Amino acid sequence: MAVIEQTPPVLTRPAPTQPKKGLRKYWHLYAAISPFYLIFLGFGLFPVGFSLYLSFHRWDGLGSMEWAGLSQYQYLLSDSDFWNSIGNTIIIWALATFPMIILAMVTAVMLNSAVRFKSLYRVAYFLPNVTSVVAIAIVFGSIFSTNAGMVNAVLHLVGIDQVAWLNTPWGIKVTIAALMTWQWTGYNAIIFLAGLQTVPSELYEAARMDGAGPVQTFFRITLPLLRPTLLFVLVVSTVTGLQSFSEPQVLLQTSSNDSTFAGGPGHSGQTMVLYFFQQTFDNNDFGYGAAVAWGIFLVVVLFSIINWRLVQRRGD
Repeated sequence: MAVIEQTPPVLTRPAPTQPKKGLRKYWHLYAAISPFYLIFLGFGLFPVGFSLYLSFHRWDGLGSMEWAGLSQYQYLLSDSDFWNSIGNTIIIWALATFPMIILAMVTAVMLNSAVRFKSLYRVAYFLPNVTSVVAIAIVFGSIFSTNAGMVNAVLHLVGIDQVAWLNTPWGIKVTIAALMTWQWTGYNAIIFLAGLQTVPSELYEAARMDGAGPVQTFFRITLPLLRPTLLFVLVVSTVTGLQSFSEPQVLLQTSSNDSTFAGGPGHSGQTMVLYFFQQTFDNNDFGYGAAVAWGIFLVVVLFSIINWRLVQRRGD
């Protein structure tokens, strides 16, 4: 009797599924981070793009837009008021930034060498930065008042005539610069202090063993190693200082009958951002205001690059 051999059934494996790619595989992760990008798109990227589009049009905020091409920027280049605001901003920035950096660095060195109450000192020096700018400006307006100000009272005690701080071109600039210096010195001192704490203590010990004094140690060890921190502070101070708005606006809003954005008598304290607000909201010229805003952006970028290059070159 013949035996019939049965062949085993062939098992076929299911075809491998293609792995999900990109968005389909990680859709839940993209959904988790999407709120930030949606908010940035709606409140960051879209306004920037719309302002650039608006700068090529004439628009009063209500009616229809009228194409203006490059005429807004051509007028901007010849606008004496805009150039005056640039000059005011640069002078105020220089009067505030360089003394502030020196004071912040000296304060940081003192805080770094302090033995007791370090945390208390840090909080005390940081308080001006978290205080309301409006409140600070009101206080400084009283301190630099012509008739009853503390500064003029001190000048009178030493036999110097009083100064109309909020009514003269240089008095206005010095007052705004003093306010900004007081506000940002503590903040930058904390940043310098963080940089000082990264410097190895062995370097200071070796310098003392070689007979180096405090001044030589500072300029040959501390300052070169603080160059990245100094670059950061200088760039941030440039960006914030060239966009000053609340300080002159609150200080000088009662010293001129023209506009709250006029910058005081003779527009001596009118910064670039104040001029932007004046053109946009006082004159209802949103198209030209957008062109002014882009002009401010270019000025800030230019000065930031110059400061960065200067600090980098000195460190080479």
